[in-house]
Amino acid sequence: MGVVEELQLRVERYENLTKEALEQVQIIAKKGTKEYELAEKFIKIAQDYYSDAKFYKSKGDNITALAAFSYAHAWLDAGIKAGVLKGESERLFMQP
Repeated sequence: MGVVEELQLRVERYENLTKEALEQVQIIAKKGTKEYELAEKFIKIAQDYYSDAKFYKSKGDNITALAAFSYAHAWLDAGIKAGVLKGESERLFMQP
């Protein structure tokens, strides 16, 4: 398998993982608190990176797409580590 094909496979894999993670992540902070607002920001940034990644993928820029999918997922993991988000799947998330 060539580099281009390997890159395409990784983009598909990270797109699917990140989409699933965005669907499963939960805010655990109490609504109306600063922690809740922070959790919303983590998710919003992750969604924005995910959207950017899909745009770059549609333009054929798989390198930038892979980076953006990775950033999106990293923001979710950061929210979990910060204690404001919950993601129970060890396959999808870093555990606190």
